Amino acid sequence: MQNPNYTPGDAHISFHAHTRCTLAPANQNPPLPPPATLQSSAVMATWNASSPTASPSRFVSARRRTEAPPGRPSSESPPSKKMRSMEEIMANSEPVVEQKEADSYSDVTCEKCGSGERDDELLLCDKCDRGFHMKCLRPIVVRVPIGSWFCVDCSDQRPVQRLSQQKILHFFRIEKENDPPEKPELSQESRKPRKKRALTVTKRKRRLLPFVPSKEPEQRLIQLGTLATALTALGINYSDELIYVPGMAPRSANQSEFEKGGMQVLLKEDLDTVEQCQAMRKRGECPPLVVVFDPLEGYTVEADGPIKDFTFLAEYTGDVDYLKNRERDDCDSIMTLLLSEDPSKSLVICPDKYGNISRFLSGINNHNRYSKKKQNCKCVRYSVNGECRVLLVATRDIAKGERLYYDYNGYEHEYPTHHFL
Repeated sequence: MQNPNYTPGDAHISFHAHTRCTLAPANQNPPLPPPATLQSSAVMATWNASSPTASPSRFVSARRRTEAPPGRPSSESPPSKKMRSMEEIMANSEPVVEQKEADSYSDVTCEKCGSGERDDELLLCDKCDRGFHMKCLRPIVVRVPIGSWFCVDCSDQRPVQRLSQQKILHFFRIEKENDPPEKPELSQESRKPRKKRALTVTKRKRRLLPFVPSKEPEQRLIQLGTLATALTALGINYSDELIYVPGMAPRSANQSEFEKGGMQVLLKEDLDTVEQCQAMRKRGECPPLVVVFDPLEGYTVEADGPIKDFTFLAEYTGDVDYLKNRERDDCDSIMTLLLSEDPSKSLVICPDKYGNISRFLSGINNHNRYSKKKQNCKCVRYSVNGECRVLLVATRDIAKGERLYYDYNGYEHEYPTHHFL
């Protein structure tokens, strides 16, 4: 290796391990070693052709050094580099961006009550990042929504104006009759006189009663208008029957024989009552019910006239789909239609695109005994001509102005009702 401090005229120094130094004049070339030494040398320097005064470099011995030269103190070895502890590094380092974003939500409070407690019930708007407790919202949110959620200020829902009479008739596809034929007044009390029979201990099964519509056409139009307004506000189309859409469950999958443990069959007399009520609806004669908006419960149903016990009110309608396809559905009105031994064949009714007044009924709080007393109707599953149907039936006499409630967990105890009023 060429010495950086070498200048012409100085003596050339050649080093060999464990040998003494030899000096040679700068103008005299050192003697070449024998050929054996050339073959055993590890490195041989070449002449620098760019410099005319350059001298040949030294030869390095092929002997490999495996230990430090003798007499070299250990203190002359280079000092080891001091490593900093992890605590010192973390104390002097700046936090990463992800940590700042995660900590930015720690001070979020509810816009209604101003409290940041119960963070497991605190919903964040996906648009404005403001927080709201589920119980502080109006109406109350029962469970954490699946997917994106927007507050009232950021949502695109607008209040629906009052519908005109023509729009209401068109919404329910009712044909207005100029001079409707006189029909005998329907009454739940009109029954054929019973023949006198001997007293027996056998219990006779109860029969469904048809609903009695309001007498005034103007009142019935108001009742239909409240339903049309609520459906329009939620973007739901009216349908009084089950809907089978391609890509969901076909009609052939709705067979009552697949029901686990069997399903009760709707008797012919009760089927005649259901068909009679369906024909009444097509004429614009609806049950005495109105849809109202409650600030806590949202849309709910009230009786606009007296309703007797075991009166048929409506059929639960909507899209029929497999339960496995709706396990993470955010619709809060899904109704069980078929519970099969094979879970892949179980069916549900989803009234998120099609439905009627039955989807607006409120549920009771299964964890509150006082809330259970409010139940005045129920959903009963029947086998009708081999298919499953869900009918909404009154379980006691309902007075005018009373709200309708039923048990959401009548068949399966899975829906969270502990937030219900």
